[in-house]
Amino acid sequence: QVQLVESGGGLVQAGGSLRLSCAASGFTFSNYYMAWFRQAPGKQRELVAGISPGNFTNSADSAKGRFTISRDHSKSTVYLQMNSLKPEDTAVYYCETSINGRDYWGQGTQVTVSS
Repeated sequence: QVQLVESGGGLVQAGGSLRLSCAASGFTFSNYYMAWFRQAPGKQRELVAGISPGNFTNSADSAKGRFTISRDHSKSTVYLQMNSLKPEDTAVYYCETSINGRDYWGQGTQVTVSS
């Protein structure tokens, strides 16, 4: 079965960095678009960044210049490098993929940025 397992979240001061990882299994990772979403308390879940099988990327305006998405097909893992973190980046971060019209999500990892 499809599994997405995030890790790497934590508490960091404003201006700091974190690297999130999402280990995928149960499907042919190299064939699918992968994305990172986030959801802050009281807000809707929003796309942070995505990456195609061929490493084309897209990202939200809030992430441009600070966050970098990448993937390692040999490890079936997608990463989100987050630099220059701000308190407004505080959220639960989720890994996502869509296979045959169905969305799959990880359990999420908490990122808290203190001011």
